[in-house]
Amino acid sequence: MHHVLVIGAGTMGTVHARSYAAMENVELVGIVDIRAERGRELAAETKTEWFASYEEAMEKLARVDIIDVCLPTYLHKTYVQKAADAGKHIICEKPLARNKEEAESIVDYCREKNVKLFVGHVLRFFPEYEKSRQLVQDGAIGNVGVARTFRGGIFPTAWNDWYADYKNSGGLVLDMIIHDFDFLRWCFGDVERVYAKSLLGRGFARMDYALVTLRFQNGMIAHVEGSWAHEGFSMKMELAGSEGIIQYDSAKEKPLIAVNRAKQAGMSGVAVPESPLRENPYFRELKHFIDCIENDREPRVTVEDAVKAVEIARAALESIETGKPVTLV
Repeated sequence: MHHVLVIGAGTMGTVHARSYAAMENVELVGIVDIRAERGRELAAETKTEWFASYEEAMEKLARVDIIDVCLPTYLHKTYVQKAADAGKHIICEKPLARNKEEAESIVDYCREKNVKLFVGHVLRFFPEYEKSRQLVQDGAIGNVGVARTFRGGIFPTAWNDWYADYKNSGGLVLDMIIHDFDFLRWCFGDVERVYAKSLLGRGFARMDYALVTLRFQNGMIAHVEGSWAHEGFSMKMELAGSEGIIQYDSAKEKPLIAVNRAKQAGMSGVAVPESPLRENPYFRELKHFIDCIENDREPRVTVEDAVKAVEIARAALESIETGKPVTLV
């Protein structure tokens, strides 16, 4: 039995807590949140205890094996290090940090403390994205030359309105479309060059939009589009290869379509994509991480993957600020 403490009762903390509460080999031992009403509400729903601080939880709980950090990005380093100091394995929501250097320092700290660290890049656990990658790996659409993704929702509200504070959040690029950076790199390898434009800094109240062009080392080009000026939430993907195309649109009745050219010729809160599956992608992700702890296995999302995703996002932000492309070493 794995004893898990969740820090943060916001949107992702709620998703994670509900997932743990539904697992057979996990006991959710507590919820930490400084907001008493929200913390008590989630604790009651998931049949566990609420604590006003991490320190209170660690003092009162008899056993904690895993600490799940679902806090605003700028607090990740502080609480991951607290958990590592306590010798606990850690699951941390994406993005791991606000820049590459901080992300690397978090990874190094956990290694020094000999604890496992997992980062929640959940897109790798969505069946449609898993299937799309498998089709690409199998050569079903030939050599992929161009990819296009879109992810959009309304501007998220959260504790202390932290998404609206660029110094703390990193905005749309770091806190949302980093999902697509990670997925595309999972499919096509490392990125060579990044060029981006967005509304960042242009004074549009509680709206943002970004278009990021990625050139991969294998020559593939990807256009990653994100919007916080969107009604509802949706995500789309198009992968075009020499032999066919893969299309996904979460808003459609049949969201995933793979076409072979030859055959054809013949949340208030941050938006969270939902799934009709009994085991939703968040459940599958957390279950996978716990299995990796239990059996000492390499996770589908490594800490190196998490650092690379942050590096791509920061390069996009640098390109937005300078108006110039950024080359990754």
